[in-house]
Amino acid sequence: MEIITIGIDLAKNVFQVHGVDDAGKIVVRRALRRKEMLGFFGKLAPCLVGMEACATAHHWARELARLGHEVRLMPPAYVKPYVKRNKNDTADAEAICEAVTRPTMRFVAVKSAEQQSVLMLHRSRALLVRQRTMLVNAVRAHLAEFGIVVGLGVRNVTTAVHDLLKPDNGPRASEDRAIPDLVLIALAPLVTAIEDMAGRIKQLEVEIARWHRADETSRRLETIPGFGVMTASAMSASVANPSMFASGREFAAWLGLTPRQNSSGGKERLGGITKMGDRYLRTLLVIGATAVIRYAKEEGSAKTAWIRKLLDKKPAKVVAVALANKMARIAWVLMTRHETYRAAPA
Repeated sequence: MEIITIGIDLAKNVFQVHGVDDAGKIVVRRALRRKEMLGFFGKLAPCLVGMEACATAHHWARELARLGHEVRLMPPAYVKPYVKRNKNDTADAEAICEAVTRPTMRFVAVKSAEQQSVLMLHRSRALLVRQRTMLVNAVRAHLAEFGIVVGLGVRNVTTAVHDLLKPDNGPRASEDRAIPDLVLIALAPLVTAIEDMAGRIKQLEVEIARWHRADETSRRLETIPGFGVMTASAMSASVANPSMFASGREFAAWLGLTPRQNSSGGKERLGGITKMGDRYLRTLLVIGATAVIRYAKEEGSAKTAWIRKLLDKKPAKVVAVALANKMARIAWVLMTRHETYRAAPA
């Protein structure tokens, strides 16, 4: 019997496969080792393959698509309701096979290898920035134990430690020499690690900027107020197919920038934003919106009247989220229509 639909429960080494025919009858239900995957699907006629959008999903989607199969990725939260009783690999594969055929199911666009590479640059940079922040906070806390309060910022911390490590550091020499030598020995490698991370972060930013200049969509997104190289490149690489969203509001909802609903009986109850979707993109949008608000206060032009009007009634952080929502909708329009941002007349 011909296999029409297959659900795959992905794993590191053992994959569970569940296949049905056009009548919904189970044709195949087995486990496959990693090395058996391509050989098994290479012998099958082209069919619909469903997978959860989890780790390694985009890689296997590209590999199976090369074999002629139609691959669809689904958010794991949307597959969970189709799991019957106990959760195991066999039940998960069956649930995936059933969920992929639902007409109202929402799917995740398959990313190319290039898009995943750019996102890896962003993730690596974000990780190094977090680690550098941890080191900076540790150094400031250590110095505070000996009565030395250092201002915020990487430069203030490195400058303060270098001054302490100098053999002659001016009028405060007698005061600083009260610090035990073991403390200076402990701080030296931390400052070296901070400076080393700064160079590595800069190198990743140069590679991101180089890809940004070569990508047309990323360059068009940069024309939006509040969008920089980081936000534009991350948005371009993350959204593989913007036409999958019916509207800009749906795109903003996908990013978690719309109110959470808890309505019933005809009464609408709206709470804070859902915070669903890509947290990294949402963070970049809010940071960009915060910068726009800061300059809107100083500029005072007619183009920013909408922002200043909201600031009169709402806190700045609430306005930043509202502006981030608006920026996301504008970004969806530019990506779907292949246009450049045009500011509204004052």
